[in-house]
Amino acid sequence: MPELATATIPLPARPAAQLSNALVWLMALTCGLVVANIYYNQPLLAAIGRTFHLSDSSASLVATATQVGYTLGMLFVVPLGDKLERKRLMLLLLLGAAGCLAGAAFAPSFGVLAGASVLLGICSAVPQLLLPMAAHLAPEADRGRIVGRIMSGLLIGILVSRTVSGYVGAHLGWRAMFEIAAGLMLALAALLAWRLPTDQPAFAGSYGSLMKSLLTLMRDLAPLRQSALVGGFLFASFSVFWTTLAFFLESPAYHSGSDVAGFFGLIGAFGALAAPLAGKAADTRGPSFAIAIGIGLVLVAYVVLGLGGFHLAGLVLGVVLLDVGVQAAHISNQTKIFSLVPEARSRLNTVYMTGYFTGGSVGSVAGGLAWTHGGWPGVCLLGAGFAGAAYVVSRFYGRG
Repeated sequence: MPELATATIPLPARPAAQLSNALVWLMALTCGLVVANIYYNQPLLAAIGRTFHLSDSSASLVATATQVGYTLGMLFVVPLGDKLERKRLMLLLLLGAAGCLAGAAFAPSFGVLAGASVLLGICSAVPQLLLPMAAHLAPEADRGRIVGRIMSGLLIGILVSRTVSGYVGAHLGWRAMFEIAAGLMLALAALLAWRLPTDQPAFAGSYGSLMKSLLTLMRDLAPLRQSALVGGFLFASFSVFWTTLAFFLESPAYHSGSDVAGFFGLIGAFGALAAPLAGKAADTRGPSFAIAIGIGLVLVAYVVLGLGGFHLAGLVLGVVLLDVGVQAAHISNQTKIFSLVPEARSRLNTVYMTGYFTGGSVGSVAGGLAWTHGGWPGVCLLGAGFAGAAYVVSRFYGRG
């Protein structure tokens, strides 16, 4: 790609020893704690709605606002990981996230909370800077396994965040969760300032040319476009379920509160144990194999949820299948794109993750509408429909 090459400098080689096990686990911890910021609000939506006298569908816009912010962070901040020193950029984002969480904790109105949620999403893009760093430091033969291990931290953060926030919301109130999270971001910034290595950028052009190169990558790399579409549809399917779960559990079907909604996040976290296995499968059998398995599991999950979701065992089984399937496909998609253009990994991740979280934002909005107008059957049909779209794209898009 000539246009891309003129704006880059050679990517410096790094010894595999630099990516120690301790550093991998620190990266996994960072991903988990930071990404949790986006999902703390989901078990708390009903309580937030009561505070500001909102309907369920209106309260669900808090989750959408955070995911929209995260998508904006993907698009406008993450590409800077190829241009600026990543460690300094991540520390600035962590401090910004702490400020946004404090603003959410003391928000006097729903508008302020929504605004703080958008900014929080932007500042929570740190994991998408860490993953390209890890892909660069990792030896090629182990890249999928290492990315999978770090992703396991991110995925556990996504799921356990709901457990923690559900419990805190039930016992201390929803504002307390944001106060606690702000303190965690400050502590994490101090830890990374101490232990994270510096990582020199590979892009020598301006910010404008950096952003223009995103279009070049999308235009020239059909596998990247395919991965972004598949990931977006699957994350839409994932968000449909998790955005509406608290409403379903508070309905006459279960008569439960936010702490029970959070408990289902803990159940789903067991699915994150599949992350390193998915990465290993991508290394040995190829990413397409693991992606197909993941999509199949998501479709089966919605069959289980639709037919058995009114029974606890069916709901639990559906959660595990859904999380394992989405995670397997996601890790395999990232392993696939990181191999395309090594000097542009932050930008490749930007394109992929922008599609991914655009899908998540659409899924959150559509899930709220499906719950309002179709109840639990409508939610399950919508989630299965998004997964079906991912299957069609994975099989037929870009094959000429």
